Amino acid sequence: MVNIQEIIGKVCPEAVFEENEVALAVVPDAKWHTVAETLKKAGYDWLACVVGEDWGDALGCTYYIKSTSDYSMVSVKVTTTDRENPMLHSVYDVWEIARLEEREVYDFYGIKFINHPDMRRLYLRNDWVGFPLRKDYDENPEINPIRLYHEKTDDTTVTYVEDAEGNVTEKTATIFSPEEFVVNIGPQHPATHGVLRFRTSLDGEEVKKIDLYCGYIHRGVEKLCEKLTYPQTIHFYDRMDYFSALPNEHCVCACIEKALGIEVPRRAQVIRVMVDELSRIASHLLFFGTYCMDLGATTALFYGMRERETILDILEATTGARMSFNYNTIGGVRADLYPTFQEKGKEFLAIMPERLKEYHQLVTGNI
Repeated sequence: MVNIQEIIGKVCPEAVFEENEVALAVVPDAKWHTVAETLKKAGYDWLACVVGEDWGDALGCTYYIKSTSDYSMVSVKVTTTDRENPMLHSVYDVWEIARLEEREVYDFYGIKFINHPDMRRLYLRNDWVGFPLRKDYDENPEINPIRLYHEKTDDTTVTYVEDAEGNVTEKTATIFSPEEFVVNIGPQHPATHGVLRFRTSLDGEEVKKIDLYCGYIHRGVEKLCEKLTYPQTIHFYDRMDYFSALPNEHCVCACIEKALGIEVPRRAQVIRVMVDELSRIASHLLFFGTYCMDLGATTALFYGMRERETILDILEATTGARMSFNYNTIGGVRADLYPTFQEKGKEFLAIMPERLKEYHQLVTGNI
């Protein structure tokens, strides 16, 4: 594993390092782009997540970056104390996914990213007033009343360009030119498997460019949780991704338990892992089935749903639900395993390897 402090220290001697489970480096914004390029060259090729934060006296981001070769992770914190016009340098040209991640941070915290090509909101309407996850956000409903009309689709965006002298200028950029042939995919389309809209530029049958609209079902769970106690928030995490409801609950409870120094009984730890793994397999089965259905293989969908139903039956007996479980709680789980859990679980594990062979025979080389 590479020495993160040595790598970052060579290009940014003023970096401050903190000892955590994930190596954390605090770097000044002026050096952030150089540090990002250095990390990319050192093998940290996957930007896993960008988390915007408001510390009260400063705004900023924590970038979580992974290496796909040795699976190590480093986190880098970049901040600004300018709350009136916060700006940080974009790293979208280092990790392409930052193009969307940084737009999300701008949407909720108002941080503008220098040299980012598209500083529009990502989830909220472009006419939304304020930045909801900032501590000084005004929640007065009169400021953002419920609008009964759809926002206008605009083919221009804003970018903040820095010149060689360090001066930043606001400029207008074009998303789609009048000459481009643009069609909508979604927001209601069977292939999106959710409420999602793609404005798509086509040249014949070739897709040239896609503009993503993904805020149709954003429910502001982060904001809802700010005024609730920890136990009151757990059921929200089921609904953030119902395919991974149990692992989501587990992660949040484990985070709270670690912060509070709560020791979870061994039996509860094992139960959590078992239901997480069943949930994971069920999620993969749904992915397999719907992916094959999109390719025209309808039979594969029913095969995958057949095994998924078996898993949901097992989970329902223990948790009382099939999708939104609300089963984990701080300190453990809400109920012990149902008496038939072991028997039904072993039956499923016995048939699943044969079912995988069946999927392989049906699908591989046949679509």
